[in-house]
This record gives sequence, structure tokens and C-alpha cells, in this order.
Amino acid sequence: MKKLLLLTAACFIASATIAQQATRPIFYSISFPNAVHHEAEIAILIPQAPDGNFKVRMSRSSAGRYATHEFGKNVYNVTATDGKGKALPIKQLEGDVYEVGSHPETVKISYTLFANWTDGTYASIDPSHAHLNMPATIMWIPGLEKRAIQIEFNDMEKYGWQVASQLKHDEGRIYSAPDLQYLMDSPTELSAYKINSWEVVNTDGKKEKINLTVHSDDSQAVIDNFGTMLQKMVLEEKAVFGELPAYDYSEYTFLDDVHPTVSGDGMEHRNSTCIVQPAEKIEGNEVWLLGTFSHEYFHSWNVKRIRPKSLEPFNFEHANMSSELWFAEGFTQYYGEMVLVRSGFQKLDQYSGTIAGLVNAVLNKPASKVYSAPQMSRYSVFADAGVSIDPNNNNNVFTSYYFYGGAIALALDLRLRADFNLTLDDYMRTVWLNRGKVMKPYTIPDLQADLAQVTKNPKFAADFFSKYIYGLDKNDYEGLLAKAGLLLRKVDAGKAWAGPLSIAQNRGRSGAARTAGAVGLPIAASTVKGTPIYDAGLDAGDIILKADGKDITDGKSFLDVVATKKVGDKLSVTYKNRTGEHETIVTLTENPNFEVVAYEKAGKELTKDQETFRNNWLSSKVK
Repeated sequence: MKKLLLLTAACFIASATIAQQATRPIFYSISFPNAVHHEAEIAILIPQAPDGNFKVRMSRSSAGRYATHEFGKNVYNVTATDGKGKALPIKQLEGDVYEVGSHPETVKISYTLFANWTDGTYASIDPSHAHLNMPATIMWIPGLEKRAIQIEFNDMEKYGWQVASQLKHDEGRIYSAPDLQYLMDSPTELSAYKINSWEVVNTDGKKEKINLTVHSDDSQAVIDNFGTMLQKMVLEEKAVFGELPAYDYSEYTFLDDVHPTVSGDGMEHRNSTCIVQPAEKIEGNEVWLLGTFSHEYFHSWNVKRIRPKSLEPFNFEHANMSSELWFAEGFTQYYGEMVLVRSGFQKLDQYSGTIAGLVNAVLNKPASKVYSAPQMSRYSVFADAGVSIDPNNNNNVFTSYYFYGGAIALALDLRLRADFNLTLDDYMRTVWLNRGKVMKPYTIPDLQADLAQVTKNPKFAADFFSKYIYGLDKNDYEGLLAKAGLLLRKVDAGKAWAGPLSIAQNRGRSGAARTAGAVGLPIAASTVKGTPIYDAGLDAGDIILKADGKDITDGKSFLDVVATKKVGDKLSVTYKNRTGEHETIVTLTENPNFEVVAYEKAGKELTKDQETFRNNWLSSKVK
């Protein structure tokens, strides 16, 4: 018996050793010897490499982005060696996929990365910083996605950089992630950034540290002041859900890059967000810039934890389609703007314009009349910063799921307040507890069940989802907004309108652009279905020469002619295209778009009930 126990113990120790070896992390080394020319040199050390030939690849999509992006185009000089530097066979199978041939236990992959686009999707390298979105930065090995990962960032002292990231700091320049999904979700900024940090005591009594890291030309005093503003917003969003998420390693980090040369973007991640803003500085632009922070931070609940089943797990090899973005992005859009009012950073008059934008998106966009919110969500694989060179017909076939969902959220919030003495906060808290806090991915029927639970009215929930989510019915925005003393009215009541025109710019090769230097007014994009100019047969590629007999030279000259007419007037328009010169009649109508105005500003009496309803809706919820 004793011998058996010793043998069993020996086997256990041997098994543990083998298991430990099998889980040795994949090690990345990232260096910047040629940062001035936007290059990084990256090496991947793969212990216990897969048996037989194996693949290594770049991603084609990025966490938080739903369209494909060809990151493989910026990777070159790809080589494979053994642990002693001996070359191994490697061949390119596809633009972003390579295969390693016969190899020993340890393999090293090396490559050069070019990176010169600063936003939430791509990567950017220059002597001022290395802005690394991981899917745009690292190659990875299919089949080893569960392996732990370590990354060493080199040349930090050379450039005076520090590391800002949600990655776990192991020691020195080495950081780690438990697996590929976490690594891909961990943008990293290497720069001489400034930081402002504070702690929030969560509802459970535990402290969560919030870091604001900013790469900009602002002083520390400006960053500290902006951090103070951000604290108010964080607490306001915490009040919606009743608690902060339990962040991994008890930290959440805002990665902010502000400079005129960057591309505007915001991208949510599990314990951080990457925000890129094309402004001279934060100073003087604080409130304007805060809107992106508000939206992206709300995502740390809604999307990163309240997670659509269609996006779990995220696939980095192709576009990730979801029918739930009207909720994931749209409800976040609603709260991102409304929280700025609750926090005191935006006045009612400003917010009224935001509300009008949501209402017009669902009432006056052609696509909203024929496509449901889930259908528009699925179009994200083309619309979410998707890159193409040919024109699309989005003016008529797409309504942004941000605004479609935001309008649904607005209506549901007002209906819950008016009919149930509840709020959208109550609903979001229920979804959080049922789905997000326990990390249980949801489907649309789950969201309906949660609405039935919070209202205790399954019939209402079924009716709401049938009409406004799956269906094409629209809420009574005029009546709902009136409860808060807000008037929905036509933006240019009684004035003649021909419809919106997209004017061609001189961009080079496209057909529309080639007409930009011609006499007249070139139409660059599809005209909008249901507008007078669409009904008159005008579209992209046409050049308007005359209106009402007057020469047209630009957009203003056309609008000046329209302004002299009345609703119902017929406007004679001369235009030309590749088939020759033509004439058509544009029957002018009233602009269908709405504006939202406070009763007191519109000269209407604001009742006490309306004032109370409005205050309950838009006042601070921080206690």
C-alpha cells in the first residue's frame, strides 16, 4: 500500500509538471528601432509549438468593430526560426495567413509591422508614441487561443514612454493576458502620457481604481480638471446600474489620445476604453470631448458584460454580425448623451437637439420605414468603419443602429415613466443583474423577458418588442415628449424644401469627382427616397445647371432659388449627365424633419406635472 501511494504521488508530480509545461505562456517581444518610419519589430516565442505544420496569422476584425479590416497588409518580413536562430520553413497561404513547416518544440516567429493610423481600430507608431490596438499589431496561432500570453515592450527609455493598458503588469517591461481574447481586447498606449487617478467605493464596499491617461499637449492641471469632470460622469453612470462592474485587477483605464492629426474614434474594452480625438487640446474642449467618454464608459456594462450571444466569443478571422446592436450600441448612445445632462454638462436646449436627431432617424429615414432595428444591426458588417471604394446606397437602405436604438430607448424610458412609474434605469439594472453581472450572453427574447419581469406585464413586453423591435411601428414621440414639456414640431414649417443634396468634392478617380470642376452643381451620392429631388429623377452623377431659369453654380445658389418658392410650387430644373442634357420638374414640399423645443421656449405653458416629469427624468441620480 505504501509503495502504491508513493507511485501515485510520483505520477501526480509528473502530471503536474507536464501540465505546467503545457501551459507555458506564448511570449511576445515588441521593439521600436525604426519608430520615426512607423515600424515595430515583433517576435513571438512559442514554447510547446503544435505538432506538425501549424498556422500563424493576423486578424481580420477587431474587438468592438463589426466590419472586416485587413490588418495583414501591414505585416512583412515574416520569418520562422528555432530556438538557436536556425531558419525554419514558412510559407504564405493567404494574405494574412502563414504556415510553419517541420519544426522543433520551440519556434520563434518574427515580423515587421507598419503602423501609421491613430484610432480605435488600427495602430500608430512614431517617436511620440506607440498606439497599439492588438488585432492590428500581433500575429497569433489558431488552436492556441487559450494559452496565457506575456508581452515585453522594449525601447521605453529610449523614447521616454510609459505603458498604459488593462494588461496585467508582471514586472519591469513585461505584461500579461490570460488568453488571446483578453489580449485582443487590451489596447495599449506607450507614450509620455499624463495621468489622473481616483478610487470609487463600489456598492459592495470594494474600491475600484479609475485611471485617466492622456497623450496630448495639455498641462497636468488641465488633465486633473478633466479628471474631476469625468468623476461626476462615472458616478452618474454607476447610479444607473446601482454599482460599478468588478473590474479585473480592480482597475479601469481611459486611454485618451488628443491631437489634430489623429482620427476621431472611441472603442470599448473590458477594463479600459481607447478614445482618440482630433482636437488641438483638451483645454477649452472639455464638454465636447466628454461625450465620447460617456458613451464608451457605459459600454463597460452594456456590451462588455451585458454581452450579445452573437458576439461571444468574438471571432477575429471574419466580420462579426449581430442582430442586437440596436440595444448594445443604441441604448448606450441614448445614455451616453442623457448622462451629460444628469451630470450638469449639457443644458436642456442642447439635449433637445440630440432628441430631435433620434426622432428624425426613426421617423424620416427611408430605411427605418422598411427595415427593423435587428436588420439595421446586421448591416454593421458593412457600416462599422467598413472600408470600400465604391459608392453605396446608405441614404436609402441604412439607418444607424446607434440612432435607431437610441430612439427606441428614449421612447421606452418615457413610456415606463408615464405608464408604470418605472424608468429605463430600472430596466437596465434588471438586464445587468440577469445577464451582465453573471456574464450570461443574451438574445433578443432574453431582453423581452427582462422587460416583462421589470414591468410585471408580459403582454406589454411582447407588444413592445413585436411592434418596435421586430416590427416597423413607431412610438408616439410627440405625445411622449409632451409629458416632459417638450414640443415636437416641424423644423421649417411652411417653407419650401427640395430635399438634401450631397455635393461632389474633387477627390480624384470617382465618376462624381470627375464632374467637380464642371459648371453647375454635381450630385455626389444617392438622393433620398421620398424627397422632391428623388421623385423628380435626380441622382448621383447628375449636374444641376439651372433652376427656375437661373444658373446654378453651387449648393447655396440652388437653395437660394428654393427659398423664393412656396410649398407645392413646381421648380423647373435643367441638368445633365452622360446621356445628355435634360429637364425635370421638382414639386417642392415641406421639410419633414422635426425639432424639439422646450414648452417655455415655444411660448407654451409648462405645467407642474410636466416639470416634475422632466426633472425626474433628467436630474442627477447620484445620492
